[in-house]
Amino acid sequence: MKVVVQRSKKSKVTIDGEVHGKIDKGLVLLVSFTEGDTTKEIDWMINKILKLRIFDDENKVMNKSILDIDGSILSISQFTLYGDCSNGNRPSYTKALKSELSEPLYNEFNKKLSEKIHVETGIFGSDMEVEIQNDGPVTIIIEK
Repeated sequence: MKVVVQRSKKSKVTIDGEVHGKIDKGLVLLVSFTEGDTTKEIDWMINKILKLRIFDDENKVMNKSILDIDGSILSISQFTLYGDCSNGNRPSYTKALKSELSEPLYNEFNKKLSEKIHVETGIFGSDMEVEIQNDGPVTIIIEK
């Protein structure tokens, strides 16, 4: 499982011209799964994301978590995170988990995450336009 975490001032996902998910201050998560990923990886990832101290405290030190600032999350499925460009110029996506296996994991990830914090999402497998106002910019890649 791989997640790109971006600290955001505001972000939204648009599908077929309509806004499907929108947040103010919080995190945008680009989420991908690979072979062998299970509930164990999902639980570990959620714990890591919720405790990740990448928001400024009163001294302008990144010392607060998404929970500390009462932020929201925009979660976007993105199989291309497992694109392999080591051979040639066209990425290979053989390490990305097939959609029929990945979609239930993505749904479980969002369901469990939403039990702890407000979560907006795109639609799995859709052609999405994602607007991210990256704050900082702060971008962290977490892989389990």
